[in-house]
Amino acid sequence: MEQTDNLTTIQVNEAEAGQRLDRLVSASMPDLSRTYVQQLITDLHIRVNGRGAKASLPVQMGDQIEIYLPLAKPTDIVAEDLPLDVVYEDDDVLLVNKAAGMVVHPAPGHTNGTLVNALLYRYPHLTTSGDLRPGIVHRLDKDTSGLLVIAKHDQARMVLTEQQMARRMHKKYLALVEGHWREPTGTIDAPIGRNPNNRLRMMVMPEGRYAVTHYQVLEVLGPYSLVRATLETGRTHQIRVHFSYRNRPILNDALYGHRKPKETFGIERHFLHAYHLGFRLPSNGEWRSWEVPLPAELEKILMTLRARYETIVYPDPMIEPLV
Repeated sequence: MEQTDNLTTIQVNEAEAGQRLDRLVSASMPDLSRTYVQQLITDLHIRVNGRGAKASLPVQMGDQIEIYLPLAKPTDIVAEDLPLDVVYEDDDVLLVNKAAGMVVHPAPGHTNGTLVNALLYRYPHLTTSGDLRPGIVHRLDKDTSGLLVIAKHDQARMVLTEQQMARRMHKKYLALVEGHWREPTGTIDAPIGRNPNNRLRMMVMPEGRYAVTHYQVLEVLGPYSLVRATLETGRTHQIRVHFSYRNRPILNDALYGHRKPKETFGIERHFLHAYHLGFRLPSNGEWRSWEVPLPAELEKILMTLRARYETIVYPDPMIEPLV
């Protein structure tokens, strides 16, 4: 299979005007280090309005920045001895509680330190299928923590993928959002596509792909709401996009939230955690589900808010269905 360069386009807006080129690109693409961005600029893989530029160039509003990211090759993946929080394991699947800050699979400029690097160290015979995502069935964003299932071989991957495509894999998240919802329960049915002005961002758009998120407010904590989100579909950044679309951005979401949030509570990630995952085991079809608690830094925020405000707790009507 012939690989081609991956193109990302950024159009500079008014708030970004005047920033150095290298700083703007590294801020817009957090998976790329600033050093790597500077090397891309030197190698002319980053162009401004179709031309090469210096890393120190102050960008102007309306400038079109094109970033050509050379794709890594499967042979470039290096096994690394990194910590893994394994929740469940059998001959077919592996369930991992991913830490925030860990990228799921290698990407241009980020070929090490990923979950896949850690998996290949611990499971050297993991089927790669010739790509950069051996065993990966679904993804979590870099700064989203929580449960991921990995298939140990191609047959298990096929079974899990079929469940996911048929929407029989249950995924639930906890998010702390800014503001209050008019109704404690609801559904956001809004198609999602890639933002034509910023390829890193997704957005609600009529020509986007079908996307449905169900939400349940669990607790109101002053100006914030703790919400459970249940995915019916699995679009890129779906919960973050849908909540932002409803003007309820997730706390400290650098991509879809407020540019200057009132508080960050000292965290460098967004408050989104994949706490529940359920599916049928490839081996015997048995339905299993797992839950993991909030990471300590997120639980600490809830404790702070509960001590600061008189909170409102809503009854939880959800009963886990078997499918």
